[in-house]
Amino acid sequence: MKAIIPVAGTGAKLRPHTYTQPKALLPLAGKTILSFIVDQLNQAGIDEFIFIIGYLGEKIQEYISQDYPNLKCQYVFQSERQGTGQAISLTKDLVGDEEVLIVMGDTICDFDVQEVLSSPYSMIGIQKVDDPRGFGVAEVDASGFVTQLIEKPVIPMSNTALVGFYKIKEPATMYACLSHIFSEKITTEGQYHLTDALQCMLKRGTKIKTFKVKHWYDCGRKETLLETNALLLKKVGNSIHASAQIENSIILPPVSIGADSKLTNTIIGPHASIGSNTSITQSVVRDCIIGSFSNLHEVVLDNSLIGNDASVKGLSRNLNIGDNTEIDFG
Repeated sequence: MKAIIPVAGTGAKLRPHTYTQPKALLPLAGKTILSFIVDQLNQAGIDEFIFIIGYLGEKIQEYISQDYPNLKCQYVFQSERQGTGQAISLTKDLVGDEEVLIVMGDTICDFDVQEVLSSPYSMIGIQKVDDPRGFGVAEVDASGFVTQLIEKPVIPMSNTALVGFYKIKEPATMYACLSHIFSEKITTEGQYHLTDALQCMLKRGTKIKTFKVKHWYDCGRKETLLETNALLLKKVGNSIHASAQIENSIILPPVSIGADSKLTNTIIGPHASIGSNTSITQSVVRDCIIGSFSNLHEVVLDNSLIGNDASVKGLSRNLNIGDNTEIDFG
């Protein structure tokens, strides 16, 4: 079975960080968003991946080739960003008639992957949300089968949102339905969505069953990314690389500290992720994500997201600083 992972988005809600890094490669609890997805699938036995790339796509290719050299990977370039449906349609010649997984590139969920893979039906992941208007929404019968799907409804028929994980047992029908929504110009907010193709599949007799995820980690905005970082750190526990140097400092778990980082006269944690080769001196850092090759001196940071190669000195603030930034409040 192959897995399709669309990672062509620009990540506009996470700028300035996504000016220089694809959203899928942003650091999270000592890993990247994409590595959580790939590791989960690979541990379930999936070793063939199709990545739909676009914006900063070469960084996705470089990352996968370096960190996952044993995977069988193919790349499709999405030159025009016209929605998830248009993105998935680009993979038709690579999938054929094999059943396929589709996982959105910012979808991190807790669930039993093997149970989903072994189901005789097409499957979609769902979770109840307070406001489903920004999601694909499913109406589900008592047996867990989908009866209707709508993308971003103005008046939602339910609060059951699609989390972005799909197993498709009938790919030929899916691709035919994608062609149908293109020819009929069936769009939502000017975009061709996979949700509309799945609704077409339902009308053509495909049975689609739902599975509930235990937790759905939101990586869409700075605030929710930091919340997800804290939740995942609690789940995976402390991770301090053996090459990290910690001198006269206090670690309040859970934290993640990358290779060759140096902490001096500093308090780190809880819920702080520090990248590799980063230096932090005489500072307090909690509930933060700090990128690699950064330098922090005499700062107090809380709920902050700092990119790679950034330098921050002498302040106590709530920050959202992109890569290659230098700020001196001294």
